[in-house]
Amino acid sequence: MSCPGDAGSSSLVSVIDLAGLPLAKLSRHAVVDHVFTRIERGEGGWIVTPNLDYARRYVADPAMRRLFAGASLIVADGVPLLWAARLQGTPLPDRVAGSDLVWLLAERAAREGRSLYLLGGNPGVGEQARQRLIDRSPTLRVVGVSSPRVSAQPSESEIASIRAEIERSRPDIVYVGLGAPKEERLIAALRPTFPESWWIGVGVSLSFIAGDVVRAPRWVQRMGLEWLHRLVQEPGRLGRRYLVDGLPFAIRLLTGSLWRRWTTRRELAAARAPGSRNPDA
Repeated sequence: MSCPGDAGSSSLVSVIDLAGLPLAKLSRHAVVDHVFTRIERGEGGWIVTPNLDYARRYVADPAMRRLFAGASLIVADGVPLLWAARLQGTPLPDRVAGSDLVWLLAERAAREGRSLYLLGGNPGVGEQARQRLIDRSPTLRVVGVSSPRVSAQPSESEIASIRAEIERSRPDIVYVGLGAPKEERLIAALRPTFPESWWIGVGVSLSFIAGDVVRAPRWVQRMGLEWLHRLVQEPGRLGRRYLVDGLPFAIRLLTGSLWRRWTTRRELAAARAPGSRNPDA
């Protein structure tokens, strides 16, 4: 199985099916290689990095599934998605967190002379993020920074204004930090105008880069508890998402993955049993 969306840029990327979500079997460094190989060919694309909340919305909301269908690469950001993939017997090679990709893509862009545009975040966050990225990679070209007000369902006037701003610089890569599903809706609307650009919805990652929001320590990330670190930081905004919606879905996803592995093994064993019908006979 290959990734959905841009057949030309992603047809050779194999995926696993996790509760209907097609996740690319790529490490974070392989994702970066994929992006820059396509940029060199003049091919744009769109990376989606679902965590547990994205996966829950994808399963529950047909509109979210239609949005994701336009993506070039869908990679597992949330650690529970990696656990679920392993439980169903289709392990993924790596966690590909958007908060890691923003640094890796920028560093590669600096080395290859490619350009970056930062869209979203609170006022001032984009400029702070720009400076932090350039501090790490002095040759990086950040060709634009903007923090526009965008509706939950972006209006035609909002899209046109952002399109005109980006059109001045024609960046190779665009980071969109507006939160889900607003950033996905905006990316889907803008991509046709910029077929050679790569887009990635980065959520809160611009604030991580800027230092405006502190990311969890690495050991917390490895344990799959980054959500708890974020919950402590913003309990009012994230409490329902993580505790009321997220935990029950995580339990269903993990138990469902284990069930799929068991039923698959049982079906294979039955097919191999003596006296079973050979479908090719």
